[in-house]
Amino acid sequence: MVYFCEQVQQKDVGRRMQVGQELLEYLGDPARSPDLEQDQQRLDKVIDELTAWVNSSNFKVALLGLDVLGAFVDRLSGRFKPYIGTVLPPLIDRMGDAKDQVREQAQNLILKLMCEAAPPMYIWERLAVGFKHKNYRSREGVCLCLVATLNIYGAQPLILSKLVPHLCIAFGDSNSQVRDAAILAIVEVYRHVGEKVRIDLTKRGIPPGR
Repeated sequence: MVYFCEQVQQKDVGRRMQVGQELLEYLGDPARSPDLEQDQQRLDKVIDELTAWVNSSNFKVALLGLDVLGAFVDRLSGRFKPYIGTVLPPLIDRMGDAKDQVREQAQNLILKLMCEAAPPMYIWERLAVGFKHKNYRSREGVCLCLVATLNIYGAQPLILSKLVPHLCIAFGDSNSQVRDAAILAIVEVYRHVGEKVRIDLTKRGIPPGR
């Protein structure tokens, strides 16, 4: 970890690609990485630096950063929870990436966090800011992430009354893809909870025809 703490700070793309692969191998073999959690400050620093990789303008570095953070989630599971507040903002940004692969991997990592690090609603309470993101693709991505969450977990672990108002606002979004994704999400909500959501939408002033 002393080595990785120094190496993840490198700015050279080639070096980052090499260190990323080394980190994946290190995390994949518990026998090789008994010192992973011995120094909390060092672990914090490594995860902070990897979060910066996710923000990189080089999509290969961003993808590798997502991969390595995913490997950390696999290893630490619930102990990754303190880092959720650090990693979610760049993941919301990456759901707005121009490349499909990056958007998809960012969403997959968010779903992995729900599965391994913290309950789905804990994540959604921090993810909901993405409904107001300046990038329309990120706003669309958050709606699609809600669809995926419902498909995997159902409505039970979510407090949908906290999320439906965001979808109602997204119905009037300036971008048609966001509007479509919001409708897709509300259809998914309806599939899980039925008429309650129709009544809720009427109360929120959504026209009956809509």
